[in-house]
Amino acid sequence: MADRTERATWIAAFALATVYALSTIPTPLYLEYRRTLGFSELTLTAIYASYVLGNLAVLFFFGRLSDRIGRRPTTLVALGLAAVAALAFVCASSTAWLFAARIVSGLSAGLGAGALTAWIAELHPNDKPTATIVAAAFNLAGLGAGAGIAGVLAAYGPWPSQLVYLVYLVALAAIGALVAGARETVEKKTGQSLLLRPRIGVPKDIALAFVSPAATIFATFSLFGFYAAFAPGLLATSLHETNPAVAGAVVFELLAVGTACVVATKALSSRAAAFAGLALMFPTVGLLIAAGSTASMVLLLLATAVCGISIALGYRGSLAVINEIAPPERRAELVSSYLIAAYSGNALPVIGIGLLSQAAGAARADTAFAILICLIAALGLSMGARFAGPKALARPQPSWSFNAQPFRAPAKTPRRLVWALA
Repeated sequence: MADRTERATWIAAFALATVYALSTIPTPLYLEYRRTLGFSELTLTAIYASYVLGNLAVLFFFGRLSDRIGRRPTTLVALGLAAVAALAFVCASSTAWLFAARIVSGLSAGLGAGALTAWIAELHPNDKPTATIVAAAFNLAGLGAGAGIAGVLAAYGPWPSQLVYLVYLVALAAIGALVAGARETVEKKTGQSLLLRPRIGVPKDIALAFVSPAATIFATFSLFGFYAAFAPGLLATSLHETNPAVAGAVVFELLAVGTACVVATKALSSRAAAFAGLALMFPTVGLLIAAGSTASMVLLLLATAVCGISIALGYRGSLAVINEIAPPERRAELVSSYLIAAYSGNALPVIGIGLLSQAAGAARADTAFAILICLIAALGLSMGARFAGPKALARPQPSWSFNAQPFRAPAKTPRRLVWALA
């Protein structure tokens, strides 16, 4: 059984990396897309927004699907959606194809992330720190590999905007075959309806304990989104660097440093990791703005490294708490609620900077969102100080959920927390 569990862990981890790789593959290719398809910066922002729409929609409607039908079949559906998205990218002869591809890739990432993160945790029920390290490290490694490989193939291979997706399809087929034979951890109940009402939620007894990791991942992925919106423009305009291999390499550095940080800080407690990640957001933003004002590649690379550490610590620390508090029968649903906070934070600066740049200019938009990111980090630290740790579970817990039925709370409850980001 131990060998089978270890094999299933590696398969789930590589499946998680493969699903997430598709999220960053388009990043170094956008200059090529803009050159061949001729769309504007605002259209690029809208294309990214479509990806986030896919993420949030699938988490909201199907975030608990794998709790019902199992981790393996849900993962296979996610891999199938990733294949559809990759084929759409290969056929992208207009912006409509890019919108469709990004929506479907968002569906794949959201569905796969919830199921696979829960699957890895269940394969190590008595060693949650290891499960957290594996999930966080392979998530970041997949994101980094997607951008790095895409940049190299686009710069030095044939078919710059297509070859990487053909390679990706081969990888999907291989990992799908492995997933089909992996050990399942959820026993499907006979006669259980698969018609799922839209619902995200946090069990009543852990609602306050959920506040801190949710606030941390929102802030962490806000920084990730700010970097994703800021760095490509800096490379293309201020540094005049249009080689897709360079753009891919910069993103690869971010996530390679993050992956190494996750593994190297295994002994750090979840709370210390989360607080350190939030604290590092301030120097990261400062270095990014300094790199932009001086057009310095050296400062950009330094900011990228610090940003990778900040993201890794915030993500690993908050996910560790989720793995600890999640009830087995609602694990994927809780992870999906956590991921909704992550994707919402990630979308805020990317979409916001794109829209604000049209009215106020790129420099003012970057500065405005740099200040906002610092405020979000400060809020995350405040929420962590108030709600993190064992005391959160000892406090009276409000009801915190959303489904197709009206909200309900005990009549004597003076206040309640409502999770309604979707």
